[in-house]
Amino acid sequence: MAKASERYVCQACGAVQGKWSGRCPACGEWTTISEEPDGEVLPRGLGAGRGRALDLRRLDRLDPAEGPRTATGVAEFDRVCGGGLVPGSAVLIGGDPGIGKSTLLLQAVAALAQRGIRCAYVSGEEATAQLRMRAERLRLAEAPVELAAATSVRDIVATLESEAPPHVVVIDSIQTMYVDTVESAPGTVSQVRTSAQELIRSAKKRDICLLLVGHVTKEGQIAGPRVLEHMVDTVLYFEGERGHQFRILRAVKNRFGPSDEIGVFEMTDAGLLQVDNPSALFLANRGGGVSGSAVFAGLEGTRPLLVEIQALVAASPLGTPRRTVVGWDANRLAMVMAVLDARCGLGMAGQDVYLNVAGGLRIAEPAADLAVAAALVSSLSEKPVPEDAVLFGEISLSGEVRPVSQADVRLKEAGKLGFARALIPPSRKRRQTPLSVTEIERLPELVELFTSGGA
Repeated sequence: MAKASERYVCQACGAVQGKWSGRCPACGEWTTISEEPDGEVLPRGLGAGRGRALDLRRLDRLDPAEGPRTATGVAEFDRVCGGGLVPGSAVLIGGDPGIGKSTLLLQAVAALAQRGIRCAYVSGEEATAQLRMRAERLRLAEAPVELAAATSVRDIVATLESEAPPHVVVIDSIQTMYVDTVESAPGTVSQVRTSAQELIRSAKKRDICLLLVGHVTKEGQIAGPRVLEHMVDTVLYFEGERGHQFRILRAVKNRFGPSDEIGVFEMTDAGLLQVDNPSALFLANRGGGVSGSAVFAGLEGTRPLLVEIQALVAASPLGTPRRTVVGWDANRLAMVMAVLDARCGLGMAGQDVYLNVAGGLRIAEPAADLAVAAALVSSLSEKPVPEDAVLFGEISLSGEVRPVSQADVRLKEAGKLGFARALIPPSRKRRQTPLSVTEIERLPELVELFTSGGA
């Protein structure tokens, strides 16, 4: 048998090095490399032993019926999961510390347990008495959820493979679990990978829905090896700003549903409350008649979402002006400002620019370009965008405003909330909307609305 050698593994990206160094050459992170025993000695081939032939089945002869889903009763959570939990699936939920991951899962399994579905909550970070205190705060102390405080994967697997295993199991969190055959500390790359592999294998064997809580790094990525996200069926991120009460549950991977769906929650003293109409809530405290504010009609998954984009442009006393962005891509803002400078003649090079998406929401759509440009021009000209107007459209480097997908859905949502006007890209298709539509073909037309008094 080959002798195990020493190896040094980066705990951020999983890269293996032959010697220790202060900085990982693969991902560039500092002080993330630690020594781990190399027990994984690769064989020199399969040898003379023969494996078992696979049972190949034709696709056109399989049962077309979809496996039954289990709805938790938390509609926003079920929406992001694709309609409910699938038996035998593994769901990974990541988020910043204190954002509400454990609260959300405790509410979900409590709703399931109250409907007669056996659920288990295994915590590696809290004792059962502490879980009971949290349940009392959430008014869930009477829910028949089975609790356990454990970190040994061997003990958890033995529970899952018992004669009467639970139907839904929560592991909080995967970074605290350990396998006694791996000679490294919990939370390391080897332990996280091995623990997740054993738990997922056991859960799929017994058709148990496995919910894994994952810690995140300072960049917002789930800690541990990247392969962890490939091993599970669904990856959810719980997002939100500390100063805001809104929380966004976003699906970034889902084998059983859309991978770009979101669910909106509001954090209260009694736990997380579902937000049925997030657009109305995001715009509830919006003030009128203020320059630098524009309403963007966005789309998150299948859900139209209206949010307020705020901009402030001020003369900079510094040699290098500040560019502060919250909730949007800073590189995208730089591109929009460059187009406003080059194509519209606006002098923004010496200005400090601050951009914020109200409510703590993060927007990744290029369709927000036109709303961002309107907020910037409004702040620069000190002329407010009309209160009853929504905007959306993608801006090209030539200054053209390009159409975006599902414009009718965006306009329909804006009409529900009482908006009467829309500044949107031109389209060949005739729209059926009660809103007064103004088509913007090029960005200078938007600037002219603020400089000529026609906005």
